Amino acid sequence: MLTPGKGTVHPKDADQVKVAMDSTGVTALADRPVDQLSGGQRQRVWMAMVLAQQTGILLLDEPTTYLDIAHQIDILDLCADLNEQGRTLVAVLHDLNQATRYATHLIAMKSGAIVAQGDPSEIITAELVESVYGLKCEVIADPQTGTPLVVPAARAVRRPPAG
Repeated sequence: MLTPGKGTVHPKDADQVKVAMDSTGVTALADRPVDQLSGGQRQRVWMAMVLAQQTGILLLDEPTTYLDIAHQIDILDLCADLNEQGRTLVAVLHDLNQATRYATHLIAMKSGAIVAQGDPSEIITAELVESVYGLKCEVIADPQTGTPLVVPAARAVRRPPAG
């Protein structure tokens, strides 16, 4: 019987838990209490807990928080795979470039109100980013995926010289 941490898992659920732990790279952490893990390890363990439940819809709030860039991409690739397998994922992401690369539908919000929604390549513009975030930028095609890539304006462009 698989025993992540101090809890136990029913034998019929053990396979689901093992697959979830393997897919998030936390199998080696199975015997450690969650409160003794780093922030990134905890985030991946929480993702494994969600995956083990095998729900059709996943609601994720900043699933890449505390993760280094390689683990962020691993988690987002996993989310894309789950979506391709038929699961619905709703995620809050503040990294616009990750959102535009992975999302099939974006909702941009400001002060609790929806400002724009739709396919990332249709709604992500320099004007939208400036109106929502107050950030001057350029939006170009991501050389890897062709999705919108937000390039913040250089400091000199964002702030006029003091004087």
